[in-house]
Amino acid sequence: MSGGVDSSVAAALLKNKGYDITGVFVRGWQPEGMICGWKEERRDAMRVAAKLDIPFLTFDFSKEYKKNVVEYMKKEYKEGRTPNPDVMCNKYIKFGLFLDKALKMGADCIATGHYIRLRQKSQIFPLKAVANPKSQKIENCKLEIARDRAKDQSYFLWTLTQKQLKYCLFPIGDYTKPEVRQLARKFGLPTAEKKDSQGLCFVGNIDFALFLRKILPKKEGEIRNSEGKIIGKHDGAHFYTIGQRHGLKIPGGPYFVVAKDLKNNVLIVAKTEEEKNFYKNEVIIKETNWISGHVPDFSKRYSGRIRYRQPLQPCRIANLKSQIPNFKSIKVIFEKPQRAVTPGQSLVLYKGNEMLGGGIIHS
Repeated sequence: MSGGVDSSVAAALLKNKGYDITGVFVRGWQPEGMICGWKEERRDAMRVAAKLDIPFLTFDFSKEYKKNVVEYMKKEYKEGRTPNPDVMCNKYIKFGLFLDKALKMGADCIATGHYIRLRQKSQIFPLKAVANPKSQKIENCKLEIARDRAKDQSYFLWTLTQKQLKYCLFPIGDYTKPEVRQLARKFGLPTAEKKDSQGLCFVGNIDFALFLRKILPKKEGEIRNSEGKIIGKHDGAHFYTIGQRHGLKIPGGPYFVVAKDLKNNVLIVAKTEEEKNFYKNEVIIKETNWISGHVPDFSKRYSGRIRYRQPLQPCRIANLKSQIPNFKSIKVIFEKPQRAVTPGQSLVLYKGNEMLGGGIIHS
């Protein structure tokens, strides 16, 4: 329970269906010298737990969050890539540490307020109370796009596995956001009118540009146009991401970052009409994970997205010529060239509404 309306309604739905539930607030990491609202979020989660008359616990994973998410971010930015901390937070914290600790404490499963739908060949944890779910066979867990496509969070959950999913519940995946708000009012939850949280997972709404400049050193370099002419200066190529427009402060724009020469600390930028020259049809992803545990069929057509909320793009996948048999890296070939393909971000693949898995963009 994060203190937001989504996890509040997830808890209320489970309680209403007869589940014996415990609310848990997970404390993440607080940037030194920056305002972080975790105490207020925890207080809101406690109010909801009190309203639902359920036990409430706090798990402090701040050290683990710093190690698995913050240090990962620092490493990626230093090496010129753009990390995806929400993906790693889900992988290591929510569905890693939190799930493991909950099961060790005797829980049958965990539930979150993610907008995604879980389907199983043998429905073990339906949205109604079951006598002894651990005694039943779990197999063929599938993740599908949420009913509310605008709120769908499948993009951030591609690292999950069958082993994790058999212990998971996503109670609000079949509801739209307005319906979730209405349920919150119906249940009389104190978070019913609370605005959606923004920002870094478990940290909240912080000034991200300021945050980066606190954890990474400044290193002045050149900004060049697509013809190689110096048109400005920057304070560190690692602070910028492919496709970025704001913060460049170059007259005669707008300009967009289209490439980074990290060796020479140079940003390459282009105007709108020139940016298409840097679009890509083929993208190589690494560290792939497939929800089913099996690599998708290379002969079939799929859809993919390279950023959150991007409309699904038709594509196919191909084996790399130098690929070793474990298929941890593959090539994704899009029908249409893609803007701002960004190393370090996630590329997630779909078959219809089913999210198959994904990987980290390498090039």
